Amino acid sequence: MRSWRTRFAPSPTGHLHLGHAYSALCVWHYAGGDPQNFLLRIDDLDYTRSRPEYVQQIYSDLHWLGIRWQQEPQFQSQRLPRYQAAFAALKQQELIYPCYLSRVETSEIQSAPHDAPERAASTKGVLSQKEQQRRHQAGIQPAWRLDMQRACEMAGPLFINTLHHGTQPAHPEAFGDVIIARRDIQASYHLSVILDDSDSDIELVVRGKDLEPSTHIHRLLQTLLGIAPPLYHHHQLITDDAGKRLAKRDDSRALSSYREKGWSAERIREYLPDIG
Repeated sequence: MRSWRTRFAPSPTGHLHLGHAYSALCVWHYAGGDPQNFLLRIDDLDYTRSRPEYVQQIYSDLHWLGIRWQQEPQFQSQRLPRYQAAFAALKQQELIYPCYLSRVETSEIQSAPHDAPERAASTKGVLSQKEQQRRHQAGIQPAWRLDMQRACEMAGPLFINTLHHGTQPAHPEAFGDVIIARRDIQASYHLSVILDDSDSDIELVVRGKDLEPSTHIHRLLQTLLGIAPPLYHHHQLITDDAGKRLAKRDDSRALSSYREKGWSAERIREYLPDIG
């Protein structure tokens, strides 16, 4: 199997757990075990929860697993001007719009019978221009949503190229007017990740199946911003005994806990599912 230029992109908001270990080992596998092909990106846009000590723990856990990287780790917090430029481009094309609604107000719209739970609500036109201006003058910052209908009309038919399952149609319209920029920062996961992957010349995006729906949105944004898409592979998830996806708050599954118990990296690899 050929090796790919790929990346592992954890958030420094807690300790890495078994699910992160499996994902990192998947990325390392598809990078061919080559430090030149393995890029480490620290997704630290959530500045309220990101901590330097978690960054250092990420480095330590990955080295313990036998994973190495040659290029200096990239921090999203250092790339805000890049995200803001893309945000401005979408705004200039009138593909995004401000949303001054509170979370409670948005939830009330979201729970309407015609909106599926996973579909982001369209809030365009819910507030009058006068009310939007009033909230703006009161210091309320808007979130910025993608005008999904307009964006899909502009982009046309979209497809996702996968490593193991060929070309699949993309259906971003199923996810509604997703947030492209948060209230506190002109960026979001959807916007930042496609720019980071493109600027780093990532050939293959390896991530969990829980992020597979996001790929539909990413293909739309890539097309709107003139970005060539990479290949995608969404690996299986590591779950607890109840079949629930692991979370960082579950410290008993943290790699640091296993290390303290005397587990070796080899034992972790044997414990996790085979990579295929």
